Amino acid sequence: QVQLVESGGGTVQTGGSLRLSCAASGINVNTYAMGWFRQAPGKEREFVAGLNWSEHGTGYADSVKGRFTISRDNSKNVVYLQMNSLKPEDTAVYSCGASRPFSPYSVHEEDYSYWGQGTQVTVSS
Repeated sequence: QVQLVESGGGTVQTGGSLRLSCAASGINVNTYAMGWFRQAPGKEREFVAGLNWSEHGTGYADSVKGRFTISRDNSKNVVYLQMNSLKPEDTAVYSCGASRPFSPYSVHEEDYSYWGQGTQVTVSS
């Protein structure tokens, strides 16, 4: 059984930082394309960052480029999202997803097979 468990959310002030973690079981994150998405109240879920199954290849939404970094620790089977210079518009529930094995990441949520429960990030002004 595949499980993805996010942690690390919380409330920070504008300009602050958070690191989200996505701990996986039932799959090896180094063989899957992984992604982070977010959903703000009243809005659809949107792509934030993606990581190819191989060591190379990442992608970001324009709104977070230069501020967020996605990475992976294969030894811990965890995917991270480092978020710096946070803005109030980054407030949302952040979820990680596992797409397909041995594939590049996708910006489309329908391409993801497994999802975590999400973690709330709130950025106060």
